[in-house]
Amino acid sequence: MGIVKQIGKHSIIGNSQGIRDVFGVVEKAATSDSTVMIFGESGTGKELIARALHQNSKRESKPFIAVNCGAIPHELLESELFGYEKGAFTGASHTRIGRLELANEGTVFLDEIGDMPAALQVKLLRVLAEQEIDRLGGSKPVKVNVRFITATHRNLEDEIKEGKFREDLYYRLNIIPVVIPPLRDRQSDIPLLVQHFLKKCNENQGRQAKVISDETIQMLANYSWPGNIRELGNFIERMVVLSVGDNITPRDLPEKVLGEVPRENLPPMEKSGCELSATEMLQNGLKQSFFIGLPEGGINLKNAVEEFERGLITEALEKTNWVKNKAAGLLELNRTTLVEKIKKMNLKR
Repeated sequence: MGIVKQIGKHSIIGNSQGIRDVFGVVEKAATSDSTVMIFGESGTGKELIARALHQNSKRESKPFIAVNCGAIPHELLESELFGYEKGAFTGASHTRIGRLELANEGTVFLDEIGDMPAALQVKLLRVLAEQEIDRLGGSKPVKVNVRFITATHRNLEDEIKEGKFREDLYYRLNIIPVVIPPLRDRQSDIPLLVQHFLKKCNENQGRQAKVISDETIQMLANYSWPGNIRELGNFIERMVVLSVGDNITPRDLPEKVLGEVPRENLPPMEKSGCELSATEMLQNGLKQSFFIGLPEGGINLKNAVEEFERGLITEALEKTNWVKNKAAGLLELNRTTLVEKIKKMNLKR
């Protein structure tokens, strides 16, 4: 089994036993029409696996429609999934095709299925049984031919016990389970992912390529990565932008990654012409009031500050599972201000 596994058009990186087990299930399940349920924490790559299943199936040329059940308000989710007829409710000035109908002959990916309200769970159960949907305000059902792939970060068996998720729906959806291990359980894959994201960021930034020291990679491998692969990718991008010099060293790491390693025990910084690097000052929340000198090549302060702000906002969103009210609270911002910044920065989950 290779380090980079090509499934359909998608490359999945890793050589740990946990991810190789995922490869094996995905390769077998992709060619079938069976319903798949993907289990994994936020940021582990559940949608990537779902797309790989679709791209390697006989439905590859047909639509792949992704719906995040946790991101759409409950009162709107039904019309998003099932669509509606003209005049179905106030403001319904035209007929709208729902996501399930748009996915006809293709695949629909229902992410965070555990967040689906109980009333919709009943309707979804009927779709699975009858392969037909009822648009809101419609008088006759519409036949659909859709493969379902779902995903959740929740323990649905616990949700069933608490009466939050229907047991019959769970068994209809969980025909082929795919369990993606968290990144903390894939420690041997972290160096591979670091190099992948570093190469990608160097190419996207269009600047002189940066390298990362072996010691730094080892420290990254020892970190728990609560936001999983998504957090790692965002972190590497931030390091590429904010680090001073061409070599990323442990000195460029924030305290949360360094853990118990005191900075005085770290190897000395590369000669940069300053007592405290601009990067460290930014990573410490701009708490330092001044620093002596600038790096030889200078630094674009505006860009550095913008990237630092982007990193903090992304981290707050990841920690709160993209619940904007909670993220705004962590950042001590008004929710509207945070939403404006997310739009301006074009941040996406």
